[in-house]
Amino acid sequence: MRATWAALLVAAGCAAPAPERAGDVPVAIPGTSLSIAMLPVPPGDHAEVYMSVAEIPWEAYDAFVFRLDEKDPSLPAGADAVARPSQPYITMDRAFGHAGYPAISVSYLGAQSFCAWLSKRTGRAFRLPTEAEWELAVRAGGAASDLAATAWTRETAGAKTHPVGAKGANAWGFHDLLGNAAEWCTAPDGSGVLRGGSYRDAAADVLALRQPADKAWNKSDPQIPKSKWWLADGGFVGFRIVYDPPHGH
Repeated sequence: MRATWAALLVAAGCAAPAPERAGDVPVAIPGTSLSIAMLPVPPGDHAEVYMSVAEIPWEAYDAFVFRLDEKDPSLPAGADAVARPSQPYITMDRAFGHAGYPAISVSYLGAQSFCAWLSKRTGRAFRLPTEAEWELAVRAGGAASDLAATAWTRETAGAKTHPVGAKGANAWGFHDLLGNAAEWCTAPDGSGVLRGGSYRDAAADVLALRQPADKAWNKSDPQIPKSKWWLADGGFVGFRIVYDPPHGH
């Protein structure tokens, strides 16, 4: 298993997340060669938040899990004092693909902890989007969206995730808000909820689909207690991130 994950990490180090374009705001991950492209929501000078252009890919999540941002990964946890997930006991990418693919099987806690880690590393306050923020981005001011061209759904995906950004963007420049991997958002009561549907869902359903966290997504985990970081049956669960614009922006 260690050899398998080592091979995946080498592959991840050779690939970049979704390409940056004019208007993107790249956020570099210190200690790595990676960056996460962000766009304002809504577009323009009065953004409510900046949101990642695509779902968070394995390259970025691997840097978090495996301490690839540290010069010596054998050292104990350092001054950032952010809890990191235990290393997975199975290949959580479900052999769909790793380099360039969305991180999946990640719990709500795991996604939140990635945000806390990235906040510590960059000095920006990252978090998961609220449902309202996600809906604002996905509706893109009411612009029509061709789901066949922009979303990996049951009709087009072939029962697996695909590389982030492989389909076209919506009118505001965001990829994969619908389909591919469903995305963790924060509900009004503070709980985690999945929005956008995934490769498993019909195109007609993905916009309205809303899935509260479900213990069934980790039912097959044989560990006692079950992992709080990974979802053994959550191969459709991913996430993207947001940060609030600077005060006075």
